[in-house]
Amino acid sequence: MGSSCLWNGTLSPDEFNTAATALAKRWKETDSTLPEWIWIPCQRMGVSSSNVEGYLALEKVYRHRGSEEDKADDNCSVDEELVDDDATLVRGNNDDLHVYDFHIVYSYSYRVPILYFRGYRSDGHPLSLDEIVMDLPLHSSNTLKESKWTFLTQEEHPYLNRPWYMLHPCGISDWMKLLLVDGVSNEGSKTPQYLPAWLSVIGQAVGLRIPLELHHKP
Repeated sequence: MGSSCLWNGTLSPDEFNTAATALAKRWKETDSTLPEWIWIPCQRMGVSSSNVEGYLALEKVYRHRGSEEDKADDNCSVDEELVDDDATLVRGNNDDLHVYDFHIVYSYSYRVPILYFRGYRSDGHPLSLDEIVMDLPLHSSNTLKESKWTFLTQEEHPYLNRPWYMLHPCGISDWMKLLLVDGVSNEGSKTPQYLPAWLSVIGQAVGLRIPLELHHKP
């Protein structure tokens, strides 16, 4: 990643793998009751590479069907939290539940992580873009209206080869420099902090609540 004064806000593939391992470990240590980020080893179809490839997956994140009242809360709930905190919601009306899967995938073009996600109903039926927009926090919905194709796009998942939504990676390296350049004086310490810092911004965009303890330095 280079010295802090010259670092450009990106990660190498090996650094991404290290950062992914660190995030999964810290997430589990922060709250063992939460669903885990799982590393999925995978090779891109049609690409020959000796590098270790894969992506992080956090799946079955539940959210009540979008409404203006929901937008005020601006968060998704993981399934265990939902069962514990509002069990009647799960048992009473599953038609109102939207389920989300989130994947953190390394972009070889931008050299930064990208958040891919998909939404579907409890019966497995995929959500339309309008339904997903209703589930987004209010500030993200407004951004989507103003700059749709530079904020949220539908692209082929690089490992699953199916259409998933993704948050566009343009500009990520610039604000990662701002997030991590202060208070980090050496190359090695940036890597384990990278994904928690990145997720603290990206998670807000899709209403994914991030444990506060995750931001504490290990």
